[in-house]
Amino acid sequence: MTEPAGETAPEAPEDMDREDVGQEDTGQEGGAAPEGAPASAGTADASEASAESAGPAESAEASAEKAPEVSEAQAELVAQRELRARIEARKAEKAGPVTSGTKLSGAAADLLAAVRAVEGGSASGGAFFAPAPEPPRPARPAEATGRPAAPAAPAAPTAGALAGVREVLARGGAPEALAGRVVGALGEQAAEALTEDPWRLLAVPGVRPEQADGFARALLGGACGPDDPRRAVALTVWLLDRAALQGHTALTVDEVAAGLARHQVPDPETAVGTAVSEGAVLLFQEEDEAPREPEDDEEGEAAAEDAGPDEDPAEPALLGLDRYALAEESLADGLARLVRTVTPREWDGGELERAVGGHGLVLHTGGEAARAEPLELAAAARERGLRVLVTVHDAERLTEEERASGTAVALAALLSGTAGPGRDEEGALALDLLVVLDAPQLDVETGAMLVEALPDGCRLLLSGDPEVLGATGPGAVFADALAARVCPRVASRRPDPGPLGELVSGIGVGELNQVDAPGKEVVIVPVRDAGEAVHRTVQLVADSVPRAFGLTPEQTRVITVGHGGSAGTRALNTALKQRLNPGPGRFGGYDPGDRVAYAPVPGRTVTGTVLGADAEGLRVRTGDGEVLVPKERVESALRHGWALTAHQAAGGRWPAVVVVLPGDAAPGLSRPWVYTAFGRAERHLSVVHGVDQALPRSVAEVLAPARTTRLRPLLTALLAEPGEE
Repeated sequence: MTEPAGETAPEAPEDMDREDVGQEDTGQEGGAAPEGAPASAGTADASEASAESAGPAESAEASAEKAPEVSEAQAELVAQRELRARIEARKAEKAGPVTSGTKLSGAAADLLAAVRAVEGGSASGGAFFAPAPEPPRPARPAEATGRPAAPAAPAAPTAGALAGVREVLARGGAPEALAGRVVGALGEQAAEALTEDPWRLLAVPGVRPEQADGFARALLGGACGPDDPRRAVALTVWLLDRAALQGHTALTVDEVAAGLARHQVPDPETAVGTAVSEGAVLLFQEEDEAPREPEDDEEGEAAAEDAGPDEDPAEPALLGLDRYALAEESLADGLARLVRTVTPREWDGGELERAVGGHGLVLHTGGEAARAEPLELAAAARERGLRVLVTVHDAERLTEEERASGTAVALAALLSGTAGPGRDEEGALALDLLVVLDAPQLDVETGAMLVEALPDGCRLLLSGDPEVLGATGPGAVFADALAARVCPRVASRRPDPGPLGELVSGIGVGELNQVDAPGKEVVIVPVRDAGEAVHRTVQLVADSVPRAFGLTPEQTRVITVGHGGSAGTRALNTALKQRLNPGPGRFGGYDPGDRVAYAPVPGRTVTGTVLGADAEGLRVRTGDGEVLVPKERVESALRHGWALTAHQAAGGRWPAVVVVLPGDAAPGLSRPWVYTAFGRAERHLSVVHGVDQALPRSVAEVLAPARTTRLRPLLTALLAEPGEE
């Protein structure tokens, strides 16, 4: 019942229950499987997550015949696509071949040769990018023209496209109910694409390699084999997509080759070269920007003797998808633009005020108490006459005063255009300073869209706690920016108060200390098994915590390691609903008053309460206001939400938190997980404890796996001062 490694949690509709899948070194293996896939595709072993995510596929076919009305989720998706289109247009002006890589050898050198063949025109392929200095930009108008009009709903698949895909799926033995998802992934020409390359079925979320192999065998017959180049290319892309669920934006060539070998690709290195030459993936070689010079000639000669002619470079060659490469390079360029276009000012005040006054990009780190410092800075900047906005990850953390004044908004609402200042004709926000709280929750695509929307000369302050779990999407924006050392970094000295602050601060340095809690701020509840864990959790939420602290059950959140298992979110939410809001679930399994977790778009989860239902879907009150969950998305995008995973809870805070750790939770524990889960409590923390010594051991020894990304070297190349590394 562990959550995916790599600090990511499934929050996209099709990924909400992927905690039970197996894993590879290259990322999260397995995943949701289409219901009713052919037996040759391995559906007999489909996991619980597979069955749950297959249901919406059947309803997609029925609902795809008519165009849906504009929903909040659709508007947000289209707004993000428009921003991404602007990023792509801007990057297209600066696209160029990779010039590095002269130190490659062996397989990596062969791959680079394939890339250069593409550049020379002797083979087909995609564009390869290298960071370049930001060209001069024309000054943007000072006055914004207002918030853009609501985007139109994306077009539904045409009946002809659906019919063609159904016919191909039927010939391949796959369920016709997948047609809507296939057209969504491959476009209107999906039928032709699948006929030409059956392994493109892997582009559909939830399809596994063995299922795509069975589909291909049914279509191709004897012409299908494990060494088919089409299979190699599709598997390479699939491995990188799975790695993105683990937070990676790229993988080393060796990691991808190992993943291909596990899927019986006969010659993994050749397969990777094929994927590169066809432009399905991009090859990158990040070289040391400032190699250390030997101190004298003798040392230099010794180093030259030690370094053989085939010595590998310090940084291994990386493979990535153009989607994330584009986002990382656009984000790096955008941050460099802010740094270079700001007009330095001398601001009176503390270290943070002076840093923000003199620089376009500043990073601020600290715990929960330190959150007040950027808010104080924002208030002072407004007094200076600057246009200032604060963004948060979770809209529930906004105060009534902030909502009324508009001084702070949820980041998702800002990007979708439903909140925040107006924009000029170039799409730039009318801001002089943007303060981003909960910065560790920024994934690379969100970060790129945000920075692209900032005008020249705008100051950007990224603030957050680097010890918490990272973003649910790919990338490590805040961690990479800190590691790049290309801008001021201000560490808060303001400690978190009380027993809870002492406990969480100790966890951050690897120590699970016993703290004095005279007001029962921290309570340990030992349990013997998962059944007892569920029983005690319900008792705490419904009776003990409300009686001791005067809180309602709605003010308490339950956090556990994963969705599955006998004490995962599903089991806990079932028990909590029965006690807190019993009902028949007459609206797709939900009743008015149910606490829910809603994923309006991939990579984002918001919590709310069901208000009711009508012919269009469920009405839910969230921190962003009242939203409508379309009836065709209720099954895939909504879950009961009294109990959450730590990744879903990151960025939020509640008066009371109950952390549930049954015996089978031990493999999913790490120091960042415990730090994040325990740190969500404001007044009271109960730990339902059944993992014995696994808890202190995970705090002391188990760190989160590092994410493979390219943002840090890109920032270093663009912004590092001479002599800096």
